[in-house]
Amino acid sequence: MTTMTLGRRETSRADRRPGRQLRGDKRAHKNSLRRAVFLIPGIALLGLLGVYPLIQLVWMAFHRVTNATINTGPWEWVGLNNFTQGFQMGETGPAISRTLIVVAIVTLLGMIGGFAAAAALRSSGWWSSALLALMVFVWALPPVVNGSVWKFLLSDNGLVNAIVMGLGRSAPVPFLYDTHWALASVAFVGAFAVIPFNALVFRAALLAIDPEVFEAAALDGTNKWGEVRHIMIPSVRPTSLVLLVLTMVYAFRSFDFIFVMTYGGPGTATNTLPFLGFLQAFARFNFGYGAATSVLAVVGVFVLAVIYARSIRKEEA
Repeated sequence: MTTMTLGRRETSRADRRPGRQLRGDKRAHKNSLRRAVFLIPGIALLGLLGVYPLIQLVWMAFHRVTNATINTGPWEWVGLNNFTQGFQMGETGPAISRTLIVVAIVTLLGMIGGFAAAAALRSSGWWSSALLALMVFVWALPPVVNGSVWKFLLSDNGLVNAIVMGLGRSAPVPFLYDTHWALASVAFVGAFAVIPFNALVFRAALLAIDPEVFEAAALDGTNKWGEVRHIMIPSVRPTSLVLLVLTMVYAFRSFDFIFVMTYGGPGTATNTLPFLGFLQAFARFNFGYGAATSVLAVVGVFVLAVIYARSIRKEEA
């Protein structure tokens, strides 16, 4: 009798499982639809403000678009002529080289400075909190304000030259007026602006390290450099890969500080790809030519974005 009762219960449970599974599938389907509905405004806004202008930019890059035809049309199809013209005139090639130099300087100084600041901020104390507040303040400054301040500091009568001449130099350093100094100066300012963000990210990774690891290292006689080399650097390595790509993207699209501090000068010494595209489009009013240069910059950023996405996936895995 007991065996028959257990058999009936198992049969009834087995009969109810498909129904429960069906209701669960319907519930999951409804939840996915709800999530899709909430994503629609964001996707529409992204398409309107991001995708559509990008498609328009690429379309303009293959046409001759001037101040006279940008609103009236029609645009004349020129194929790759806008791209080849930039290399033939000797503007695009040097602009790519300057962009890579800026990327190298900003990435190197930004990563090293960010990690060094994060290591200093890892300890507790009033000075650590004050330094953290100062770095957040510098990071939050608008690029126009930040660039204007540095333009004043690096001028012939600015604070930096006052210190340099006080140390014995007879003439001020032409930070913003020499072809070599100008590019290095805007790259340094870009690195200075990105250091606070990198420091905050590195600091979060360092605070995740178990304090007992440092205590064990201290008992083994490890000095501060040993802690940095054998504990901190290996612990922040996954974060460093992601942050490295973000810093390169930030440096690659450098525009604000160049616009405020040098406006591409002296001559063309600080004409990077983004700023060269701006000049071609909005100073010479050759919008097709400027669009072609901007597309090259977009391709560079897109490659770095793909690398960033892959780095995120590897870190999550």
